[in-house]
Amino acid sequence: MTEPKILVDVRDHIMRVSLNRPEKLNAIDNDLARQLLEAVQRAESDEQVRVLMLRGTGRAFCAGRDVGAAPTDEDLVLVQSVASALVQLPKPVVAAVHGWTVGAGFEWMLDADLVIAAENTRFKLPEASLGVFVTGGLTATLPSYAGLARAKGIMLLGEEFSAAQAEAWGLVWRVAADDELDEVASQVGNRLASLDPVVVRGFKKVLNEVGLESFGRAVAAESAAQTSFTQREAGER
Repeated sequence: MTEPKILVDVRDHIMRVSLNRPEKLNAIDNDLARQLLEAVQRAESDEQVRVLMLRGTGRAFCAGRDVGAAPTDEDLVLVQSVASALVQLPKPVVAAVHGWTVGAGFEWMLDADLVIAAENTRFKLPEASLGVFVTGGLTATLPSYAGLARAKGIMLLGEEFSAAQAEAWGLVWRVAADDELDEVASQVGNRLASLDPVVVRGFKKVLNEVGLESFGRAVAAESAAQTSFTQREAGER
């Protein structure tokens, strides 16, 4: 029996969703993206779930898209659909990240409402050097959290940076010791789950409408840019 690429555990009103390709550093393929999208949709429809927590198994949160798989139109649609589902979920999303948090993994992380990062987390956006475009609504989320100038530097230069830098730049809510990541993330998740769900839903809705008002346009523009990059590459062959 094939091991599921997404693990789901619901306890105490928190749905813990873990990316589960540890041998690939949880790199994203279509199956993983599809299963994650289904989990987010399940969290929305399950009245017992008040918080979704996103994690990764093994040594990393997510090493981005699986470079061993050729990009397809379906791949782009699935990655963008997951991003939109996380942002539009009317329940808070907590991302607990560690190890490599790269590319689309970093993009999905910023689609969460609160991010807890282990001290050993390393972030990187290599897309520009690979000749592909960013996804996940990153052109809306990253400038909103870090400012436009820093967002341009992070995206275009693709330099690796630490959890401490991410915290200083406003990309994560809190940095935790490596062995305390799950505990700290659970504490945050429990506090969110204890709040009135109607109140939390209202806060998330209005904050995103105001702070991420361009998110939908960003996703559409990113998809168009990625398609043009792919078509250009195909024409050069």
